[in-house]
Amino acid sequence: ARQVVQFKPELLVLVDQAESPLHDIEREIKLSNATTRVVSFLADITEKDRVDYAFNEFRPHMVYHAAAYKHVPMMESNPSEAVNCNILGTKLLADTAVKYGVSKFVMISTDKAVNPTNVMGCSKRIAEIYVQSLNNHLQAGDLGSTAFVTTRFGNVLGSNGSVIPLFKKQIREGGPVTVTHPEISRFFMTIPEACQLVLEAGTMGKGGEIFVFDMGQSVKILDLARKMIRLSGFEPDRDIKIVFMGIREGEKLFEELLNTAENTLPTHHPKIMIGRVRESSYNEINNYIELFNDLVFDKNELKMVALMKELVPEYKSNYSRYEILDK
Repeated sequence: ARQVVQFKPELLVLVDQAESPLHDIEREIKLSNATTRVVSFLADITEKDRVDYAFNEFRPHMVYHAAAYKHVPMMESNPSEAVNCNILGTKLLADTAVKYGVSKFVMISTDKAVNPTNVMGCSKRIAEIYVQSLNNHLQAGDLGSTAFVTTRFGNVLGSNGSVIPLFKKQIREGGPVTVTHPEISRFFMTIPEACQLVLEAGTMGKGGEIFVFDMGQSVKILDLARKMIRLSGFEPDRDIKIVFMGIREGEKLFEELLNTAENTLPTHHPKIMIGRVRESSYNEINNYIELFNDLVFDKNELKMVALMKELVPEYKSNYSRYEILDK
């Protein structure tokens, strides 16, 4: 939102279900900008009538869809919420965007959607499949003008739930700093860089692409913890202890940005590539989503996760009670 407002759009609608952060960003943007009309719209993306009201009222040209549950262990414990928000919420938003003639719909995905080992990553992969197949269905039948673009990248430094704020808090309190495993590593990007690449990929996309960002080298979380302790004026393991907690449910040691069966095509931007992914038919994915709809209300979690694995065969659970479904 901070970056979009610099391009002076006529209207910027901020949609969130978290009241306080929404209030904070609205105040900040209104203070820093005199030309764009800014509206806060409190809503949950799974509420059909509320979503429809927003699109009908504001008639947006562009939609940036970043709404999702993203904590891996939390979604492993609450798979119906991952399905409801990340899959069914995405379908509702995408379908409503088509209904109201949105020009461009940019979906924020994650590297955890590649060879997923957890419910969260698989739910995002299914959301990717849906918007890509919807885009192709619209283009093939000349059924609408909305172009759907997906962006896929790793962890964002300092974002909600990132390890950086956690480590800072732990260091401030005198330790210990908690790391899950000595070998665990992740790809990182700063908030401004991630947002800039999302805006650029969204602009260059013609529809149907999954853009993959060059995240550089993956970083060992242990090295990050040691560096942060030193930057705070302490010595790791002497002044501030580092404690290993063990891999959490659904986690991987190493993230990947592309499926082994995928490759990428370059774009004119050195940090943005187009991922070549396995595509699904619109009718097939729609049938699956109807089944998810039934299972969310049924609350049969094993059945729900089994269906996710059927739709995304590369989804193999890790450190999870759902490993039983892979046998």
